Amino acid sequence: MKPKEPKQQSKAESSFFRGAWELFRFLTPYNRYFIPALIALCFTGFLILLFPELMGELVGGAMVSSGDAQAVDVDQVLAKRNRVAITLALVLCTQAVVAYFRITWFAKAGESALADLRKRVYGRLVCLPMTFFGERRVGELSSRLAADLSLIRDTLVTTTPQLLRQTITLLGCLVMIFITSMKLSLFMLACLPVVILATALVGRRIRGQSKLAQDQMAESNVIVEETLQSIADVKAFHNESYESKRYATAIGAFLDTALRTARSRASFVSFIIFVMFGVITLVIWYGAGLLAQPANAGGLTSEQFFKFVLYTVFLSGALGSLPEAVSQVQKAVGATDRVRQILGEPAEPVSLPSEIPETRLKGAVTLEGVHFAYPSRSDHPVLRGVTLQCSPGERIAIVGPSGAGKSTVISLLLQFYQPDEGIIRFDGKAARDYPLTYLRTQMAMVPQEVLLFGGSIRENIAYGRVGASDEAVVTAAKKAYAHDFIEAFPEGYDTLVGDRGVKLSGGQRQRIAIARAILANPAILILDEATSSLDSESEHQVQQALEELMKDRTSIIIAHRLATVRQADQIFVLQEGKVIETGTHEALAAKTGGVYASLSKLQFSA
Repeated sequence: MKPKEPKQQSKAESSFFRGAWELFRFLTPYNRYFIPALIALCFTGFLILLFPELMGELVGGAMVSSGDAQAVDVDQVLAKRNRVAITLALVLCTQAVVAYFRITWFAKAGESALADLRKRVYGRLVCLPMTFFGERRVGELSSRLAADLSLIRDTLVTTTPQLLRQTITLLGCLVMIFITSMKLSLFMLACLPVVILATALVGRRIRGQSKLAQDQMAESNVIVEETLQSIADVKAFHNESYESKRYATAIGAFLDTALRTARSRASFVSFIIFVMFGVITLVIWYGAGLLAQPANAGGLTSEQFFKFVLYTVFLSGALGSLPEAVSQVQKAVGATDRVRQILGEPAEPVSLPSEIPETRLKGAVTLEGVHFAYPSRSDHPVLRGVTLQCSPGERIAIVGPSGAGKSTVISLLLQFYQPDEGIIRFDGKAARDYPLTYLRTQMAMVPQEVLLFGGSIRENIAYGRVGASDEAVVTAAKKAYAHDFIEAFPEGYDTLVGDRGVKLSGGQRQRIAIARAILANPAILILDEATSSLDSESEHQVQQALEELMKDRTSIIIAHRLATVRQADQIFVLQEGKVIETGTHEALAAKTGGVYASLSKLQFSA
């Protein structure tokens, strides 16, 4: 096992540098800001190196060491002091001005790159197939995405400039201390391997704990999102205490990890402080000995010694901050990998509005021998050779017990999934031969559980056809028998519906969904248990709206309540993923021993 470790380390290093390159590639479109910022960074980095040099001349030049061989000309020293002070002031002013533009340019490049990345990732997410979301928890996905993008932002805007600046300072100080005193430099560098080794070992441990803490925080955020999304169920089953304990457990695990990380970081910082100041003390101790020697005998002047001490302090500061910056970049590289995984996921072939054909389907729908199992449960077939046919303008109903596969048929029609076997046709042409977006523009669905967006009623109706005029929205609402209750609100169509439409009743939400479908003007209408959760009065109003919606278009109705499918031209009875009966309501209800007849008898006798 041991011989393989160098290879694994090499792979990890290669992966790190490749990931870092991918991270910084996000900045490429903004090189007009990033490159000037780098130039400004290098310039200010070299200006920083002038500070110890000038301070050494300012302070050290006025000091007289025991190794000086001649008396000091006070007037000459004061004149030099003034020149150096003026130069130092100019350097500091220049550095302040350049630093302003440097920070501004880095922020412009980093924030702009991150804004582009956010748009790319979100654009990719909404275009990913349902199989992607079926294998992931949405709460964890959104939490992780937010955390990863925030980490990338901090790295691009803050950590990258810091890392580059400290690297320039470190390399520049190393060069300058060797120029100042070779003896003292070699003595100081002999003490550094211990610091570097400890930094590498402890830094790796801290990175591992930080990643674990980040994962645990994501898990706790999932609990929050799931609880708030289902807050009505939480309260209905009086599980507030249970959810609080569940969240407290997740936060407790995160807290334990965070505190372990804090202890490791505290130990690391304490060690660095001790060692750094210890090294500085040793260097000053050794330098004081050289200061006592004549300059021509290998000793130091007071000016050289003061410069060396300042360069050593700058070097120590740069060396101490580099591990944290590198650790931040490593975490950002991991976040970049996860973001790139999303960007690399195969997306659905979504078309732009300008690319969608203007032709309209007639509305014929056919399923031929369709077999299907969800990818996450491939060993559990849901549909087993389903065959059904619907002519243009016809109303068909699909009924059957729960789990029979009714909603799965709808998912396949909407192209959320592709059948494992068999074929789906629209107007006699295979579904795969149509542009995906075009097919979906020809269909509209009114679901059983309507989840509205948190905006206004106008925005929710207009979602059926983005960009529709106010007049078209009102016309659709009237046809859906929704106009009257909308106008009864003080703010009318500008009334905010609240999160998921909680401010409206079930019947009101259904009629807004119907208005949205009317505005979409589909060739094929899908009704998925559209009235099953309503009271009798609301059901009557919604049923009137549905009758208006179903005029002159193919309608596919999923229903448990058979009263809603009596007028269907054909009824298909599904059981265990198979079509076991087909016919009109009268024909099926009269069939002795039939599944539909049994269901009909139970419901209508009740």
